[in-house]
Amino acid sequence: MDQAYERVREVLDEVKKVLTGKDDCIRKAFAAILAGGHILIEDVPGVGKTTLALAFSRAMALENHRVQFTPDVTPSDILGFNMYQKETGTFVYHPGTIMCNLFLADEINRTSPKTQSALLEVMEEGMVTVDGVSRKVPSPFIVMATQNPKGSAGTQLLPESQLDRFMICMSMGYPDLHSEADIARGKSLHGKTDEIRGVLSAGQLEALQERVEQQYVHENIYTYVAKLSQATREDPYIELGVSPRGTIACTRMAKAWSFLQGRDYVLPEDVAGVFTDIAKHRIVLGTKARVTHVTPEAVLEEILGRVKQPASYTRKAQ
Repeated sequence: MDQAYERVREVLDEVKKVLTGKDDCIRKAFAAILAGGHILIEDVPGVGKTTLALAFSRAMALENHRVQFTPDVTPSDILGFNMYQKETGTFVYHPGTIMCNLFLADEINRTSPKTQSALLEVMEEGMVTVDGVSRKVPSPFIVMATQNPKGSAGTQLLPESQLDRFMICMSMGYPDLHSEADIARGKSLHGKTDEIRGVLSAGQLEALQERVEQQYVHENIYTYVAKLSQATREDPYIELGVSPRGTIACTRMAKAWSFLQGRDYVLPEDVAGVFTDIAKHRIVLGTKARVTHVTPEAVLEEILGRVKQPASYTRKAQ
């Protein structure tokens, strides 16, 4: 077996130890990591959002920091600060929690917009700027953020321009009946992330990310992704469609998803399989959708059914 796929399998197996019945969520989160993107997990409390993020941080043996966001968390808590050192007569930089490989932002929508903006700026630039001096964050750098639904008390909604910086937005959902029965029996190690082994180093993760980037994409697949994005901008239910950044995210996610399927080329099914996760937080529904109670997922599924998939998309024989 190819060593790359063996490492992928080991990571997935470790994360599955602490989450029962969430294999699809685990694979999509790992695909986003392999694509070099950031992940937003939105769902009700108690379904395993934080557990998923902690499990990946341990399985990949990355330097990780976690911040439980509350209204009193300040930008300097995230970015760091300069402190005057009397002995040398100079200001010394004290790194913030963002200086790590995997940053877990727990309940990001419970903190102030100013702190949210500080974090999201680092996500976009890959740099921390304090008092005019910029410092690069470690590589690889991944942010996994969780947030409660917008109806929860004490939440601050992220604006669309900031949501766009997350490659995917996914929901964990409640477990099915069989999985929840297993949880009741104690078969899930939910929450015991300290039992997860580190099976992937930072260097190995970067090598996997480079390999994913080399996945073959036929020209017809690129056109298919562009047509899906354009369809969101022309749909009568959507007020704001997917941005070009979303088009790039869809292509990168499709590459990672195809890699997880054991292929070195992208199929239309790979694009369709990730499109809803990369698009639902990037669109804004119009009045017509709100009045008729249409969900973003329903609109995107309709677009996937309407936009014709390409007939030719595989690599030509050498």
